Amino acid sequence: MMEHAEVWPFLRESPPLVLVNLAAGGGRARAILPRIRKMFESLGISAQFVATKSAEELESAARHAISQDQRLLFAMGGDGTFQALANGVFGADVVVGVLPVGGGNDFATALGVPRDPLKAAEDMLRGRPRHADLVRARTADGRERFYVGGGGVGLDAEAASYASGSYRHLPGRIRYIASALRALAGYLPLDVQVEFPGSEQGPATAKALLAGVLKTPTYGAGLRLAPDATVDDGLLHVVLIESLSTFGVLKLLPRLLGTGELRTSRVKRWRVKCVRLTTDRPCLFHGDGEILGPTPVVLEVVPRAIQVLAPSVG
Repeated sequence: MMEHAEVWPFLRESPPLVLVNLAAGGGRARAILPRIRKMFESLGISAQFVATKSAEELESAARHAISQDQRLLFAMGGDGTFQALANGVFGADVVVGVLPVGGGNDFATALGVPRDPLKAAEDMLRGRPRHADLVRARTADGRERFYVGGGGVGLDAEAASYASGSYRHLPGRIRYIASALRALAGYLPLDVQVEFPGSEQGPATAKALLAGVLKTPTYGAGLRLAPDATVDDGLLHVVLIESLSTFGVLKLLPRLLGTGELRTSRVKRWRVKCVRLTTDRPCLFHGDGEILGPTPVVLEVVPRAIQVLAPSVG
């Protein structure tokens, strides 16, 4: 039986809705769905499952569910899928959870959610809601979008386009490493200007490999750019990696995939509430591996924007 009373009211008022992105994880979501259903049943929870063919369709389903007074929703997929859920429910009095089956599950990892979606569901249903921040991105084309984990411009954005395209069939971390190496071939560094509206911090300009803006310690299925970031610290963790040779990037990669902090004079860091990124040529900005729009882009943290189920500690 469930032990934490604060989750029970949502379950009593309305069965949880599980929104499944069948495109997530290269088909893994579809394969594991029957086991997820059985797990909910074994816990005595009458969950409703809705299968969607894309993150966009999942977001629409989330908005409809909110209009029907749904109080507890799960997204079954990766970071891009949970981004869709977060955009769909933003501003509503709901609790959300993530069942990680995508190629990159950095937001779930930051919450302490197990990578096994079956264990993840059980732990969260026995856990408690907590608040998490979102990042609001306003791109040059006038679009506004929230993301949950990591975003950036430069090499990582180009890699994201490969990860969601021709390399989509590859598993998790392998997909992102292969995409980064592919993007690196012939990549031309950007002149990036980083400004901090509303802050006394002065602007910075550099010829850069990438500029990342994160809410989680990792992105791209485990690349550690901001080891001290947390989902609820009310800050954006801005990381600028200056231009490196191909050999320099390859030398840096093992440290990005490790557990320690990346310490080199070629990496600049800031912790701020708002940042504006401008590039010397038109570039696309990504959030959670999804292309959000062109630069310049203004990013600001939205503290305590959503309530998300997380495993209990202790």
